[in-house]
Amino acid sequence: MYALVDCNNFYASCERVFNPALKHKPIVILSNNDGCVIARSNEAKAIGIPMGLPYFQCKTLIEQSHTHVFSSNYTLYGDMSSRIMSLLSAFTPEYEIYSIDEAFLKLDSLAIQDHLVYASKIQQHILKSTGIPVSVGIGPTKTLAKVANYIAKKKTLLGLFEIHAANVEEMLASLAVEDIWGIGNNLGKRLRQMHIHSALDFKQASPVKMRKQFSVVVEKIVHELNSLSCLGLNEIEPKQSITSSRSFGIKVTELARLKEAIAYHSTIACTKMRKQHSFARGIYVFIKTSKHNEKQPYYRNAITVTFESPLNDTGLIIQQALQAIEKIFCPHLSYHKAGVMLLDLIDASLLQPDLFSPSPNRVILMEALDKINAKFQKGALFYAAEGIQKKWQMKRGKKSSDFTTNWKELAIAYAK
Repeated sequence: MYALVDCNNFYASCERVFNPALKHKPIVILSNNDGCVIARSNEAKAIGIPMGLPYFQCKTLIEQSHTHVFSSNYTLYGDMSSRIMSLLSAFTPEYEIYSIDEAFLKLDSLAIQDHLVYASKIQQHILKSTGIPVSVGIGPTKTLAKVANYIAKKKTLLGLFEIHAANVEEMLASLAVEDIWGIGNNLGKRLRQMHIHSALDFKQASPVKMRKQFSVVVEKIVHELNSLSCLGLNEIEPKQSITSSRSFGIKVTELARLKEAIAYHSTIACTKMRKQHSFARGIYVFIKTSKHNEKQPYYRNAITVTFESPLNDTGLIIQQALQAIEKIFCPHLSYHKAGVMLLDLIDASLLQPDLFSPSPNRVILMEALDKINAKFQKGALFYAAEGIQKKWQMKRGKKSSDFTTNWKELAIAYAK
C-alpha cells in the first residue's frame, strides 16, 4: 500500500506561510527573469490566469483582479521542501522523494488499521509544523495512489482519499485517460483512437497488446491500475553530472561579467557535488546569445575540460572554468545565458589516491566553507571571482525574503 503526499499549490503556499494576509487571495509565481506564470493559487486559477503565459500578456488581468505577484524564490521553496520531506521520513522508513512537493510513502511495513486516519495525522503534522497544506492519496500501487491524490485534490474537502477494491472502477471511470500518471496528452490521443477514453478503459486493456503497441512502461501502468504493483520506490542515486545555469537579467557583453557568472555557477555546482560526496573528472562550460535578438547573429559555444585528477575544490574548478571561457568568448556580442556542468562524477569512497601525484583538493578548507555557508546563509563566504554586485543576475523584482535561510531576512513578529 502506497500513500502519495502532495503539497497544495506549493509555491503559493510557501509565500502564504510568512504572509498570512495572502490567505484566500489570488497568487501567481513568475519564472526566471519574471518571464512567465509558472505557479498559481486556486484563486488565480479560478480567475482564469493561464499557466505558462508571459507575464506582460496577462498583466492587465492580474492587476484588475488584484492578484499578488511574486518572483520565484527557489531558496525558500527548496528549504521548505527539505523540511517537509524530513517530517515525512518520521512516518515511515520507506519513502521516495518524487519532486520538490511530492513524496511516495510505503505503508506495508506499518501496523496501520485505518489508512485515512494515518494520512490525516500526516496532513495535520505537516500543516502544524510548516504551515503547508497537503493532500494525501492512498492506493495499492503508486499509480493508483497518484489517482487517489488527484481525486483528493479535485473532489474532496479534506484532501484525503483511498482507492480500494470496492471503489476503484467507479473512480477510474470518472478519470480521463490523459490524466493517468505517465500517459499525458500525446499518448492519450493515440489511446483514444483505440477507443480507450477513460482510466477504466485503460485498466481493462490487454497488457500484452499495450506492450506491443507502445512499450513495457505502458504495460506496467495497466498492471498498476489492476492493483498489481510494478513500480517500487526509487532510491535516490547520486547524480552523474551537475548543472548550474541561468539566463542573465541584463545584456552581458564583457568577458569580465561572463567570468563572474561562470565562477558563480561553478560555486553552486561544486557545493551540490560535495553534498553528495562526489568528485568531478571534468567540466563543461557553455555560453549563448538569444535566438530572438535580430540585431546580431545567434552564437552558442561550449568547451569541455578534463581534469588531470578528480576535483571537488571550488577554487581549483573555478580556475579551470575561467580558462575555458576565454577560449570560447566572442567579443561584440550580447550574451543571454551561461552555465557549467560538472562531468563524470565519482563517489569519494571510490577515489584512488596517487602516491606520485598528491590530490590538490583542499578538503578541510572546503568543509569549513560549506559549514559556514550552511550555518549562516548561502554566500556568506564566496570567491571574489564571482563578483560583488552581480548585476547580471536574473531579474527577480518581486521576490519575497529568504525567511528560513538568511539571518537578515527572518520574519519579524510584533506584539500588541
